[in-house]
Amino acid sequence: MSLLQSILMGVIQGLTEFLPVSSSGHLAIFKILFHVDTDTGLLFDVLLHIGTLIAVFVVYYRDIIRLIRELVLLITDCFHNIAVWIGRHRGQHGKYRRIIHNSYRKLVLMIFVSTIPTGVIGYVGRDFVEAASGILLIPGICLMITSGLLFISDFAPDGTKKPRQATFANAFIIGICQGIATLPGISRSGTTITACVLSGFERKFAVKYSFILSIPAILGALVLELKDAGSMSVSASQAGIYVAGMIVAAVVGYVCIKTMLVIVRRKKFKFFAIYCLAAGIIAVAGHFYLA
Repeated sequence: MSLLQSILMGVIQGLTEFLPVSSSGHLAIFKILFHVDTDTGLLFDVLLHIGTLIAVFVVYYRDIIRLIRELVLLITDCFHNIAVWIGRHRGQHGKYRRIIHNSYRKLVLMIFVSTIPTGVIGYVGRDFVEAASGILLIPGICLMITSGLLFISDFAPDGTKKPRQATFANAFIIGICQGIATLPGISRSGTTITACVLSGFERKFAVKYSFILSIPAILGALVLELKDAGSMSVSASQAGIYVAGMIVAAVVGYVCIKTMLVIVRRKKFKFFAIYCLAAGIIAVAGHFYLA
């Protein structure tokens, strides 16, 4: 893989990870059409996702710091309550602490609940997703599915739910949708935002939840790839090319997050829906033309 190919894929990743047009689908199509071989399976794709993950941290750093703090305090309170329970069985008197007492605590648990089905689906379907990324037909069909989801999101009524009103059942269903979105061509952001909107989430919160929810999903994918890192051979020059793509993805991704906040509030998904439909049709036609 050349430096130019890496930079172009970084631009594609940064644009398509947060704009609802499927980064995995576009990367798969780019690799097939231009015969790009990274020689390391999904590792380069994961590094590109880390680039966009950096963009999420930059935009939502205040929320993320608060979430980490509340996670630590939540775990501390759980251990305290266990100690109180044990103490009461020994005749001691202690007071239980309320585990969920603010919106950030609720959001921490919602993210955890969403991540469980995403992780299970992503792990079980990992080999299928990698194989599907090499077949032009599948990203094409999935892009057309993404188009339908975006049309649905635009016509869905505005919700009012924020963390306090959202349920863990909502979070679980959104996690399933994110797991399915590992298929190349199914937009992760488009799918999860649509699921949030249909669950009654307020649109600004839907965007925030979707992007923050990508953090554990990307970190989980990275762990799966790094466990096989010992069997991969990446030269110093190739590693530099990989890092260049990651940095480009981070910069472009930051700009696109800011853009998405405006797009979702103004219900402008229809333009991306039309684009995904056209791209999907072209990809499917290309598959049969090249066959």
